[in-house]
Amino acid sequence: MLFLVAALLLMGVLLGTAAHLPVPVTLVAAAAIAGWLLVFFLRERRHHNEVTSR
Repeated sequence: MLFLVAALLLMGVLLGTAAHLPVPVTLVAAAAIAGWLLVFFLRERRHHNEVTSR
């Protein structure tokens, strides 16, 4: 239950911030986060493939 409350609070803070930013700034921030997640995914996938090939 505490996790749910914390998640909703965090989501409210983040969405509230995005609502007050101009749309281009929000889109640039979203693209930066998506790029970071893509890089993280590719690095983890490469690491997983190296470990399983041994």
